[in-house]
Amino acid sequence: MDSGASRSTHPALVFLGASGTVTGSRFLVTDGSDRLLVDAGLYQGLRELRRLNWAPFPVAPADIDAVVLTHAHLDHTGYLPRLVSEGFAGEVLCTPGTAALAAIVLRDSAHLQEEDARYANEGGWSRHDPALPLYTSADVERTLEHLHPVAFGEPRPVDGMNVTLQRAGHILGSSVAVVDIGGERVVFSGDLGRPGHPILRPPVKPPAASAMVLESTYGDRRHPPADPDALADAVRRTMDRGGVVLIPAFAVDRTELVLLELLRLRRAGRIPQVPIFVDSPMALAALDVYRAALSAHSDELDSKRAAPLRDLEHLDVHRIRDAAASEQLNRPKGPCIIISASGMATGGRVVHHLLRQLPDPRNSVVLTGYQAQGTRGRQLVEGARAVKMHGRYVPVRAEVVAILDFSVHADADELVAWVASAPELPQTVYVVHGEPTSSRALADRIQDELGIVAVVPRLGERVLLGS
Repeated sequence: MDSGASRSTHPALVFLGASGTVTGSRFLVTDGSDRLLVDAGLYQGLRELRRLNWAPFPVAPADIDAVVLTHAHLDHTGYLPRLVSEGFAGEVLCTPGTAALAAIVLRDSAHLQEEDARYANEGGWSRHDPALPLYTSADVERTLEHLHPVAFGEPRPVDGMNVTLQRAGHILGSSVAVVDIGGERVVFSGDLGRPGHPILRPPVKPPAASAMVLESTYGDRRHPPADPDALADAVRRTMDRGGVVLIPAFAVDRTELVLLELLRLRRAGRIPQVPIFVDSPMALAALDVYRAALSAHSDELDSKRAAPLRDLEHLDVHRIRDAAASEQLNRPKGPCIIISASGMATGGRVVHHLLRQLPDPRNSVVLTGYQAQGTRGRQLVEGARAVKMHGRYVPVRAEVVAILDFSVHADADELVAWVASAPELPQTVYVVHGEPTSSRALADRIQDELGIVAVVPRLGERVLLGS
């Protein structure tokens, strides 16, 4: 696909990912000579989407001047080492929090891909011979040398453009990217946080801009009222059965929030004192980043609400770092809680735990966030009686509990309100990073309620910025 980046010197925007899907965020801003990529995300979920990670990138990576990362999650950063391995040599701009977390996320991603390739080759269940990782740990180390932290609110020139990052309140370091080019301004929401994030301060209001690129993960729904009993009830039921509570949780931000909720419930006497195993080196490293930010009095954190991060030792928490200890968790000595990545059960150590725990009706699997199409988490939420892992189907006899209280994505009402809070409404809102029905519903609401053009762009579509 030709991005059309060289066809005009008029500022333009090209949608190279996250169009019609909730993963793979990649957006090119160009005036024909300068090229800035906003986010370099990995496609996840459905097989046809994952295959896009292997497709030739529409723009020669060596021709991209710089990359801006809105935050550290894999669907916004996970393609970056592939770009570097194929010739990208520019700066990667991001906040200090994103730089710290992206290093953890990308190292883990490379390790998992290398491990998955090794398992596939040993087990003979890959269609490719040999199975290969998308990128290696060495590619990641080269990539990290390109990260250039930029403070919130500090304009940063990139050739003929200016980039400013503003607080997005989604995870630590998450930002809204404001790009000025050729007299035009485009605002990228990244993943937008909620006004009431449990420990982070809310997103700032967007500035006036001619165009806005807006995520729509929850674009067709409102978050339900929080259920203060859901997790406690699930834990108590499982403990009464003598089982294991397995919580697939995103390593960045979600594990922190799950631990804080377990701490609250334990202090209130709502759950028994049982061992809690955090089986994710990435989650443990991210937890250290969050606690360091609290100690440094980061202005991203609500200091009062984040303070319990210092008190997690009051829980019976066991940090599982090595593979041997993780393997032992597949045969626990008694009732316990296991928190492990990934949050959608697409890879990582949680897959091995699911293999062992799903067939046992005493156990429960608690899903704590959005589950994209094509993921094992989505299959479990939708009532699958068997799921495929490592080349074979595993029966689902464990109780499956979906708890939506932990979502830190803005819902439809919050997204519309955020757009409306700009000092001047944008001429056009491009709705991305959502499943088709979600993106379409949000675009229709923005057009109907705010009276501005809102469209769902096609993958590869190129649009001009400004009137």
